[in-house]
Amino acid sequence: MKILDIIEEMSHEDPELPERLDTRRSAMSRFAGLGGKLALAALPLALGGLLKKAYGQTTSSIVDILNYALTLEYLESTFYTTGAASGVVPAGTPAVAAINTIRDHENEHVAFLTSVIKSMNATPVTKPNFDFTAGGTFPNVFTNYDTFLAVAQAFEDTGVRAYKGRAVELMSNSVVLTAALQIHSVEARHASHIRQMRAARGANEKPWITGNDTGGIGPAVQSSYNGEENTIQGGVNITNFVNINAATESFDEPLTASQVLAIVKPFIV
Repeated sequence: MKILDIIEEMSHEDPELPERLDTRRSAMSRFAGLGGKLALAALPLALGGLLKKAYGQTTSSIVDILNYALTLEYLESTFYTTGAASGVVPAGTPAVAAINTIRDHENEHVAFLTSVIKSMNATPVTKPNFDFTAGGTFPNVFTNYDTFLAVAQAFEDTGVRAYKGRAVELMSNSVVLTAALQIHSVEARHASHIRQMRAARGANEKPWITGNDTGGIGPAVQSSYNGEENTIQGGVNITNFVNINAATESFDEPLTASQVLAIVKPFIV
């Protein structure tokens, strides 16, 4: 997922990035083809090489963006790593494998970004200190399984919306946009799986978001869902065809980078 986060954030700093990459379409095509598991180890070096070709020398703004993405990955990887080790996930249940898989994905993202930054002769940002209680809002996050899943859902739903917010900026580059959609769908499956895990525990939850409903988590995560109540798409009022709930469930709304930073701020100390 974060490959496209990187490219999107870079597009903020350099509007000419799509053009730079398009001039090397063959290289991008080869890079996109490395998406399989077997090529994962080669991705940091490949991306680092691509950026060097696009920009010549590493710039401080690019490194800043990469480190920004790394900070978010640290948040997720630390959360799942701590949760998996805490024993909060019921032993002997399928949930153990599911959480361990997500943990491994996030740890791979951290390793990937760290390698890319180093390949650009830059220094990865130091992992921040996290407070997954969000200042005491979730005091039992690693001792109560339902609270753990609730926080995980907020992180995953936010991640999907954050990624979507950047996809529109990739429209000028079909290769990158295709890769973005491939990664985005996987992230959406993660979010859906966590939601179904909560539903299996008795939460009144669907695999998708309805309106700006937090799924019973509460106002502490409301900003992760605000805007999802939108029923107007492309100037068309969807409620002319279906009810309000169905209208909001049929479309997912993006989040800007500043909105995402505000959402995760309570978890970073």
